[in-house]
Amino acid sequence: MIIIYKRLEKKKIPNILLMMKDQNIKPSFLTYKLLIDAKCQFNDTTGMEKLVAAMKNEGMELDVFALAVIARHYISMGLKDKANLMLKEIEKRKQKGEGLGARRALLPLYASLGKADEVGRIWNECKADPKQSECIAAIQAWGKLGKVEEAEAVSEMMLQTWKNPTFGYHTSILNVYIDNNLTSKGKDLVEQMGDIGSWAGPLTWDALVRLYIKAGDVEKAHSILLKVARMKRKRPLYTTYIAVMEHYAKRGDIHNTEKLFQSMRELGYTARFKPFEILVDAYINAKTPIYGLRARMKADNLYPKKEFAGKMALVDCFRKAELSNLLD
Repeated sequence: MIIIYKRLEKKKIPNILLMMKDQNIKPSFLTYKLLIDAKCQFNDTTGMEKLVAAMKNEGMELDVFALAVIARHYISMGLKDKANLMLKEIEKRKQKGEGLGARRALLPLYASLGKADEVGRIWNECKADPKQSECIAAIQAWGKLGKVEEAEAVSEMMLQTWKNPTFGYHTSILNVYIDNNLTSKGKDLVEQMGDIGSWAGPLTWDALVRLYIKAGDVEKAHSILLKVARMKRKRPLYTTYIAVMEHYAKRGDIHNTEKLFQSMRELGYTARFKPFEILVDAYINAKTPIYGLRARMKADNLYPKKEFAGKMALVDCFRKAELSNLLD
């Protein structure tokens, strides 16, 4: 249940905890890891640290995955001293024989802290017997640091070592080009990859869509999204739809914003505020009233919050202006 709620209804996770407490069920190691991850996603540092303390009281030790989750959280919250303590612990685990998982975790964490020398040190350790997961982590780390040449060097090494690298390879190097505003290199890579819609997955599709949005070609991004949605093999990410919708909304392009809104619903992305907010932005930018919005939201059991209600009032003003023009 916790795994399901993590994906769909994070706010319901506390209900599971209360139920476990009522039935005197102690959390397992896996349960603690899932809960720690959830607390980090909610930016609940205090709650996360209480869970870590509870684990230790139960005689459980955090593994590399959990330590990395906590370190990422501390970095995102600007708590670098605490993050460094987690990294030191991961380094200890590396020495104790958890090398593969530890190196894979350390590469992006050191990059997030801007420590290029540490990324180089860990990558040099990996090069003796590289694994694809470590190579991908290194590409991501160098890209995050803006060191494109180093990322490309790892990429070339992967191509020389493995004839058919994992999907993550293409996504990682593509994201390096996108994040460093090298859209022409990104497009060249896409051409080399061929018909990506036939074999890639949601993360690669997301990178492709972001590439064309960044290049100013929203229509191309939209066409990729439509193509992979029609395949019905795997649905595109929620965030991929949001990225394209936002650009259409900024233009005041109601038709395409509504089209994507409906496509999201058909794929099961319902009962979320963000698509409705973007939809209203599209109507505001088009200076056009929207009809039946409250009914559409009510059908998803959603009710306007204060800030969103203010946007809806703007759209209502357009309706009043329209009526006024008719009466004149």
